[in-house]
Amino acid sequence: MIRTRILAVFLLVVGVIAGYFVYPRFGIPEFFNIPFRLGLDLQGGVHLIYKADLSQIPLGQGGSALEGLRDVIERRVNFFGVSEPEVRTERTLGESHLSVKLAGVFDTARAIQLIGETPFLEFRTERKDTVASDLENDPLAFYEPTELNGRYLQDARMDFDQNNSPYVYITFNPEGAKIFEKLTEENIDKTIAIFLDGVPISTPVVRQKISGGTAQITGQFTPEEARLLAQRLHSGALPVPIELISQERVEATHGAESLAKSFFSGLVGLLLVMVFMILWYRLSGLIAVVALLIYGAFSLTLFKLIPVTFTTAGIAGFILSVGMAVDANVLIFERMKEELKRGRTLGGALEEGFDRAWNAIRDSNISSIMTALILWFFGTDAVKGFALTLGLGIVVSMFTAIVITRTFMRAIQRRHGSGETVPFLYKSGFGW
Repeated sequence: MIRTRILAVFLLVVGVIAGYFVYPRFGIPEFFNIPFRLGLDLQGGVHLIYKADLSQIPLGQGGSALEGLRDVIERRVNFFGVSEPEVRTERTLGESHLSVKLAGVFDTARAIQLIGETPFLEFRTERKDTVASDLENDPLAFYEPTELNGRYLQDARMDFDQNNSPYVYITFNPEGAKIFEKLTEENIDKTIAIFLDGVPISTPVVRQKISGGTAQITGQFTPEEARLLAQRLHSGALPVPIELISQERVEATHGAESLAKSFFSGLVGLLLVMVFMILWYRLSGLIAVVALLIYGAFSLTLFKLIPVTFTTAGIAGFILSVGMAVDANVLIFERMKEELKRGRTLGGALEEGFDRAWNAIRDSNISSIMTALILWFFGTDAVKGFALTLGLGIVVSMFTAIVITRTFMRAIQRRHGSGETVPFLYKSGFGW
């Protein structure tokens, strides 16, 4: 019994610590004060939708091209300090789209610049059937594309030459280094033009074969322009062209309003459940309320640590999991009531009630977790947010119902006399 009470006190202390971690007021170290991550609908931000042009991609490689596009956009947005962007690709009605959600970003023009102006870098060589005059008339016709482009870049950084002029120093990956070496070997005393977004920015003359997989991009750059170009190249060149087809800005005030409404509705529901549990199940209900508060603290702490991005749908999933946590306690208490009616002692009714309720709790929660997994794998982003908080909440609720509630009940039942039942404190209903 002493061990049980020590465990109960320990769980209560851990629950209080978790609650303080969820809602710190003072004295907590900065590295422990982790804020909740809010989604676009709660925090506000920008939602951009692009159309990807796969017309030049070989048949059967569209999927990998879209994945490459998503990876490039994620690296690019992360490089500019946008925390946890939501980037996904989808193919519907024969079109390929890229969806980018930037929570906390309210400058739409800046967001479009970050995404849409990712440079398309390519290297072109002189056409064999052109003359020097063609260069002045039509630079694009003077050069022909090669297989070397930005997808083979490994690194890019800004530097200064001996005249203190900025340039961009690029490094190719091993495959790109071989292609670049072959190009320079085949075009000695000719120009290899460097095109950025279809515009020639540098036309160096090759004097010898260049090995090592490095090159310099020079031009009339300011230091800021060179730095931005290096950053954009470093994050990756776009494997396919994209076109902005939709933009939406969600104001922070709308997000705050949604958050406030969600919080208020959840709080009212929780208070009603707590009052009902205490009035109907009395001492058992009070213990369940304490366990429910600890459940909330544990769940929200877990959401912070993972971290889980909270959306309106995610909050709904969490609130639903609270209901399932209460449901587990109701099953246990009803089983206990049946055992007490049969004349069992309080201790015997407690153990038998938990044992008999466990199968129903386990089966119900496992089926709900499986449903949450299906929603996660096959649902949209909003559905995934709902499924994640619901699934995690159910897992925590199983622990709190079977471990925490049971430990608290064991710790208290001996205070009412070993082997004796206490009809009023442990019966259910509003009758006396």
